[in-house]
Amino acid sequence: MDVDTRLLRYFAAVAEEGSLTGAARRLFVSQPALTKRIRRLEDDLGVPLFARSRYGMALTEAGQELAARVPALLDGWDEAVRATARAARVLRLGFLDAGAVGAVHEVVAEFRRARPGWRVELRQADWSDPSAGLARGEVDAAVVRLPFPGEEEWDVRELFVEERGVLLPSRHPLADNGTVEFRQLWDEPFVAAGAETGAWREYWLAVKEREGHPVRVGAVAGRPDEWLGAVAAGCVALAPASAARFSSHPDVTYRPVRGVSPSRVGLARPKGRTRQAAPDELLEAIARRLSRG
Repeated sequence: MDVDTRLLRYFAAVAEEGSLTGAARRLFVSQPALTKRIRRLEDDLGVPLFARSRYGMALTEAGQELAARVPALLDGWDEAVRATARAARVLRLGFLDAGAVGAVHEVVAEFRRARPGWRVELRQADWSDPSAGLARGEVDAAVVRLPFPGEEEWDVRELFVEERGVLLPSRHPLADNGTVEFRQLWDEPFVAAGAETGAWREYWLAVKEREGHPVRVGAVAGRPDEWLGAVAAGCVALAPASAARFSSHPDVTYRPVRGVSPSRVGLARPKGRTRQAAPDELLEAIARRLSRG
């Protein structure tokens, strides 16, 4: 029987968290989507893996047997993927937005010229996965915006800091201001990331900087084009300063904001990784280049 390793990854998260809610938050997926995947795994195996109750998800005897073996299986699979990539001389680098990666493309181009036998794949993740593919095992390293949920599970090196501002509809009364006070935005409809992103969503809504004032969510989006479209349609959104250069729309205006903390950008990699000269050389060059601004 063939089983999708993603289903095993989802199963392991639910087993460790003891609830769908906690596992969904950790994996950056919606709870209904996670429920569907767990049921699919149970259907594939032909056995119930969890006893469901209002108190959470308790492993059945069959679930306990699988839970005891899955971590080693996934570790072995992840190492096999990394070893295969190393043998093929491929490095997968995730990122969320063009402003975060900045001059990475220049560094990658230089690396390719120096090491023509290596292939570098830049993979952009949408904002439903703040780990930029790391949490799902899709990349070897990622340029991420900090903080993000589960950050402590990775080896993270902070690179630079940039201010956060606001994207406004160009017809908005505040669009003509040189700088906007965050208080002036409290009652505006905000574009938000999906609820499954938890603290990430709260950070980009600046929940902690509202002095208890409730958030008004006007739209939910996961990709840059969706965010810009929602703003053009009447919402507002906090965004890094680089959005003024890399995220353009004829009906959207960027303005600096006073009263919100800046965005921090870092380079994240799995802890305890197997070191290899060429990938380490590239990632170090990226870190140096981004740190210089």
